[in-house]
Amino acid sequence: MVKSITDNEFNTETNEGLVLVDFWAPWCGPCRMQSPVVDQLAEEMEGQVEFFKMNVDEETKVASEFGIMSIPTMIVKKEGQVVEKLVGFHDKARLEKVLQGHL
Repeated sequence: MVKSITDNEFNTETNEGLVLVDFWAPWCGPCRMQSPVVDQLAEEMEGQVEFFKMNVDEETKVASEFGIMSIPTMIVKKEGQVVEKLVGFHDKARLEKVLQGHL
């Protein structure tokens, strides 16, 4: 399951384990393409990786802190540290490879 989080929840929710955060907006076409890929991976990797979404139109603080200039952008955090930053659409195989590399 992919959980939507706010700026206020970000640090609490993403500081343990392996986490993928998808920064998106409703008007973004590539974001709408990315969403089902993230949803599918969240189902398949349940218990191994936590998946979150942040709407950059509503939650601007964290996106600004991470220098998110274009969307979709995904960050991968391991034990609270950013280990990958992926900009643009990525297919399932690519995302899975990135995440497996950090398990």
